[in-house]
Amino acid sequence: MPHSIGILTSGGDCPGLNAAIRGVGKAGLESFDFQLIGFRDGFRGLMQDRTLALDRERLSNILTLGGTILGTSRDKPHRMPVGDQVLDMTAAMTEVYHKHALECLICLGGNGTQKNAKRLMDAGLNVITLPKTIDNDVAGTDVTFGFDTALQIATDAIDRLHSTATSHNRIIVVEIMGHRAGWLALGAGIAGGADVILTPEIPYRVEAIVDEIRKRTRQGKHFSIVAVAEGALSTDQAKAFAKAHEQKENAKSKKDKEAARAALVELDAAHEGNTLRLTEQLESLTGLESRLSILGHLQRGGTPSGNDRILATALGATAARLAHEKTFGVMVAQQNGQAVPIPLKDTAGKLKLVPPDHPWVKTARKLGVCLGDE
Repeated sequence: MPHSIGILTSGGDCPGLNAAIRGVGKAGLESFDFQLIGFRDGFRGLMQDRTLALDRERLSNILTLGGTILGTSRDKPHRMPVGDQVLDMTAAMTEVYHKHALECLICLGGNGTQKNAKRLMDAGLNVITLPKTIDNDVAGTDVTFGFDTALQIATDAIDRLHSTATSHNRIIVVEIMGHRAGWLALGAGIAGGADVILTPEIPYRVEAIVDEIRKRTRQGKHFSIVAVAEGALSTDQAKAFAKAHEQKENAKSKKDKEAARAALVELDAAHEGNTLRLTEQLESLTGLESRLSILGHLQRGGTPSGNDRILATALGATAARLAHEKTFGVMVAQQNGQAVPIPLKDTAGKLKLVPPDHPWVKTARKLGVCLGDE
């Protein structure tokens, strides 16, 4: 009898998820005699035992599809809304896992999924994960699938915005996804020829941006493209967040921890609309008409690029092999062009941020791109 492995997609959708599902399924069917059982809508589908048999027919013609045929959600095993309560449903998921006599559960997702999969691993389940996110911020892997497609989408958008910026002598501010990590804004900014690039890792001063735009005006360039990660912070905002995080880490009582969490929630709320306020500041201080374009979920949709299809397929096929070899408790990472297993405990809960000395940062500075800090 063939063995059964489960698979789910969790967190935000991104291009390449279906390619990864197909990679796991086809390798499992063709090389390792596995049956693949899909769980709908992430960990919630696992808890509710809502399944989809992923046979050859179901896996056909999904390689080029964006999104995920399984559906996804951001539900967490240990904090799942059930009716009007939030409950720990780990035991219910464990029961479903054993009901289907699964060899292992393969979880496709970003940072949150890695943490949630580890919780299931700690509860005794055999788990393998794959790293997906357009933010490219999963620790331990050189790149996540979904990133390449989103990078091209954001780059194309900046290319198109150049023409209207030059025609109207405007400042065009482009908000790009990236709450904690600036890989997407930095990469698209360089590829699209942005004049200013703001990322969460490098706090900015509005004065530095204004100085750069005024310098361009003196040089006869009456337009500017400002690429901004959604999580970019001014120096004052960065200090406030750092202080709140420090208070949370050093809190000794439950009351102090709750107060620190409340402070972070308040700061997050205050940060909403930050890019719009920045756009208004730039118009006021430079005298140049300024417009904001928020790319939003456009970056997560559509057909995956060739690179993302190859990466997702390779990681998926490797996950099937690892399941066959009973290598569990790992994330399949891309390192130096190879798909390799790394311990899940070494990546869960960790972020891969843009280092200040990263080659992309150095390249931007050599080109004279303003990163907001000088």
